[in-house]
Amino acid sequence: MNIQHDSAQTSHPAWKTLQVNIGYHFNDLSLLLRALTHTSYANEHVEEVLGDNQRLEFLGDAVLDFVVGAWVYHHYPEFDEGHMTRLRAALVCTEMLARFARQVGIGPALRLGHGEEEASGRERDANLCDAFEALIGALYLDGGLEVVKRLIGSLITPVAREILETEKDIDPKSRLQEWSQAQLGITPRYRIVGEKGPDHAKVFIAEALLGEQVVGQGEGRSKQAAERAAAQATWDSFVQHSSTTYL
Repeated sequence: MNIQHDSAQTSHPAWKTLQVNIGYHFNDLSLLLRALTHTSYANEHVEEVLGDNQRLEFLGDAVLDFVVGAWVYHHYPEFDEGHMTRLRAALVCTEMLARFARQVGIGPALRLGHGEEEASGRERDANLCDAFEALIGALYLDGGLEVVKRLIGSLITPVAREILETEKDIDPKSRLQEWSQAQLGITPRYRIVGEKGPDHAKVFIAEALLGEQVVGQGEGRSKQAAERAAAQATWDSFVQHSSTTYL
C-alpha cells in the first residue's frame, strides 16, 4: 500500500491540524506519517511499508542539538560554554520536547498500537518527545534547515526566559541536594521503581526520597534522566510548596 497517495490516510484531521500548527505543509506526506508512527503501530501493521519513526527520531535529535545550540549561541552572546550547554540541555530535555509536542498537537496525530493506546500512550512524555524529534527529522528532509529553524525558534524563544528565570537550566539533582542539605540536613536519595517499553525504547521510572518520604517521581530514557526528572518534579511541587520545618 502506498500511503503517500492514500487520501484516506493523509486526510486525518489531526494530521492537518498539526501541519497548520507548525506552519508547514509537507510535500511528501509519507515523511509526516512515518514521524507519527510509533513502533507498536508498525508492529501491528506489518503490511504498511513506512515502518516506525525511530530513524527519523535519530536524525531529528541531531538536527535539534545543532539548531538549538546555534540559537543559544546567537541569542546569549554573554554566556560561557557551560551556561550555553546547560540552557541547551534544558531546552531539549524529554519534558520540554514533550511540552512542544503537545503545543503543536502531536498527541492526537500519533499512530499507536492497541496496547499503547490503552496505556495512555498519547500522553506519555517519552512517546511525545520521540515523535517530536522524528517530526524535526521529517521537516529537515522535506523542507530543509530553515523550516526547522523557524519552528524551533518560535517554540523556544518564549520558554528560554522562563527556564533562566526559574533556574531550570541548573542540574536539578545538584539544586535539590544543596537545598535539602542546607534546609533539612538530608541528602536526597533516588531509586528506580519501574521501567516500561521495549528494549530499544525503554523508559525508566525513578522516585526521589528525603529521608523515608517519597517527594517526587520522574521518567526518563535512562536511569540518570529519570532521576533528574524526579529531582525536578520534587523541586516544582515539594520544595516550592513546603516550609523549612519539614521533619
